[in-house]
Amino acid sequence: MIKEALIVKTTALPKSRIALELEIPSNTCKSCVNETINSISRSAKIPGFRLGKIPKQVLIQRIGITQLHASALEKIIDKSWNEALKMESIEPLSEPELVDGFESLLKNFSPEKALKITLQTDVEPELKLKKSKGLSVELKKSKFDPKSIDEALEKSRNQLANIVPVNHRPAKLGDIAVVSFKGIYKDSKKEIDGGSSESMDLELEKNKMIPGFVEGIVGMKIDDNKTLNLKFPEDYSHEDSRGKEAIFEVTLKDLKEKELPELNDEFAKQSGNKDSLKELKKDIENQLKENFDKTQKNIKIEALMDALSKELDAEIPKSMIDIEVRNNIEQTAQRFAQQGMDIKSTFTPELVKSLAESTRPQAEKNVQRNLALKALSEKENVIVEDKEVDKKMKEYEVEISKSPKQIDIQKLKDVIRNDLLKEKLITWLEENTVVKEISEKSTKSRTKKASQTKSQPKVNKKEKK
Repeated sequence: MIKEALIVKTTALPKSRIALELEIPSNTCKSCVNETINSISRSAKIPGFRLGKIPKQVLIQRIGITQLHASALEKIIDKSWNEALKMESIEPLSEPELVDGFESLLKNFSPEKALKITLQTDVEPELKLKKSKGLSVELKKSKFDPKSIDEALEKSRNQLANIVPVNHRPAKLGDIAVVSFKGIYKDSKKEIDGGSSESMDLELEKNKMIPGFVEGIVGMKIDDNKTLNLKFPEDYSHEDSRGKEAIFEVTLKDLKEKELPELNDEFAKQSGNKDSLKELKKDIENQLKENFDKTQKNIKIEALMDALSKELDAEIPKSMIDIEVRNNIEQTAQRFAQQGMDIKSTFTPELVKSLAESTRPQAEKNVQRNLALKALSEKENVIVEDKEVDKKMKEYEVEISKSPKQIDIQKLKDVIRNDLLKEKLITWLEENTVVKEISEKSTKSRTKKASQTKSQPKVNKKEKK
């Protein structure tokens, strides 16, 4: 007797998705049903029968034919799915989705007949770059600001400042005010969630609180009470408060000020472990310039990647975005765990859902960029040789030998290969993309012109007869 074979028909769907129509022969269905019965028989316990010696009809009567068929169907679908993937040389990105639903399939299932099902899955998209060479990006011209050195020194002075009480004058900007306050919405007189405190240390700096709060405290003396009529900004972080008017009853309970240390050699020793103020300033300047250069390089890389991504012609499957979102959440959880936070209590289903929604746009951007780089690698034949990976691996030999944990060498090599490839592709982009530096004045002028063009009404001109 000739064994019937599985019949597979594939159909391409939008968004890099495919449908596999499977016709599963009856002999496969019967075989899986018998395997299921035998498997259940080996573990089922029915009074009066030894383990593994339960007659088939007794088992069917006790378990129920629907339950047996349901278990068998799962096995049939799984077995046929894996066989179809091998036959068609398909590497799925997601679990198969049964088009007609399991319940409908189970209702009409008979092991005596061939079974027809349709499964869908995401696959790797076909990648195509409209162009790779001749790209052009514009970067805002930026120079290192020497004022940032003084700002860094002032920040350091503030960190080393002595906090002393003040009782001889009113509050002013720069002070630390100890305040109690209670806020209500003006229209509903309802208390503002998080809008009250019995005692809070508040540095009197602009933009510390909502507009007018800090300014309202300036001029108050200890034990003074004041009513502040304020309005929440339209872009306030708490959605329910946006644009609403509020009334705050504020009491100044205490007042402190910072005594800043003098900028001298003694400060240099205390602040940066340097022998002189001149040496400290030079060290700060070097660090800031290094950070500035790194930032500018990253801005350039971002612009190059965006320009390349716009040239990508590909239908990106949803599962790729989902995987990137999941990876982002897992990385966030790992960072929290390293900080000693309890992940189980912190990462509630609501938080995970919120993180998934908020990180999805960036995840889409990341996937688009990665696929664009992959397309560039294929189009321009940019590759990493094994000897390059081996050379880089030598830099990790000492760390690997000292590591208390077993390191997956092949996984480490894959990570190194990906990093080296990305570096090569970025370098290729830098060499083959026109980068134009534009002044801030030019940018503002262009934005203003575009705004004026948009605001101009369209005029229908009638042709002269």
